[in-house]
Amino acid sequence: MLDRNWRCSGGEIDLVARRGPTLVFCEVKTRTSTRYGEPFEAVTSAKQTRIRRLAARWLRERGAAMAVRPNAIRFDVASVLGPDLQILEDAF
Repeated sequence: MLDRNWRCSGGEIDLVARRGPTLVFCEVKTRTSTRYGEPFEAVTSAKQTRIRRLAARWLRERGAAMAVRPNAIRFDVASVLGPDLQILEDAF
């Protein structure tokens, strides 16, 4: 884990992790029921665009300071529904 709840004026990245040579930016969505849909469904295309912009900013600001030079970047979504956790790797 490289960062948690990283915030800037443009928003927040929930988790930044490294898995081997891959840098992973993970959006976490939590719900207590599916009344308003699955947690994954809350990550709209607009939210995906914002997360990509935030990831680029994180790389400029934090990644450079940490000497992070990933071979690949991946965007995951972690879905928490009650006690169940499901991770959708390479979600977008």
